[in-house]
Amino acid sequence: MKTIHFYLDFISPYAWLAFDALPRALQGISHRVVHQPVLFAAMLKHHGQLGPAEMPGKRDWTYRQVLWLARQQGTPLQLPAMHPFNPLGLLRLATACDADGQPSRWVCETLFKHVWCTGQDAADVERLALLIDQLGPAQPVDHAEVKQRLQSNTQEAIAQGVFGVPSFVVDDKLFWGQDALPMLRAYLTGDAWFEGPDWQAPAQCAVGIRR
Repeated sequence: MKTIHFYLDFISPYAWLAFDALPRALQGISHRVVHQPVLFAAMLKHHGQLGPAEMPGKRDWTYRQVLWLARQQGTPLQLPAMHPFNPLGLLRLATACDADGQPSRWVCETLFKHVWCTGQDAADVERLALLIDQLGPAQPVDHAEVKQRLQSNTQEAIAQGVFGVPSFVVDDKLFWGQDALPMLRAYLTGDAWFEGPDWQAPAQCAVGIRR
């Protein structure tokens, strides 16, 4: 049985779409999913990039596309009142719900729906307080160990080559994005393509220009 490390940030609508679709995408395959909250903004900073919602044209397209994708796959999705927002409170809450910083699927689903299924302010402090009461974390969300675990999750992801969310790491393979789920399924079912030359092909393609 393969273990899938699922790196996620509740700020990402694509992470919500992937989270909701994952059980169906991997139906019939023996696997274990480890949910690992990470701070997407720290990844963007590490790679010197802006997020999709920080570029006006891309922002509009992103929201239209995720609403379309949600409709296509039957996932409930309603844009929050404000986006992007500061997700640290939600990430720390998820991390605090497990001693190893690896929250259950139920915890993650509750937090994703808080952001993407209500149309409200996802970072509202009163709503966060209600979530804390509902989920009953093992540690206070502002505990130093919780903050450190979240930072460690993020640094671990970056060290493995993760550059965005959602990302799935299995063995030494990285799969990025909601649209990579069919590719992930193919790997888990033993598709020989992953041992062939195409997986290594990017290493043979030289960089022609840098900006």
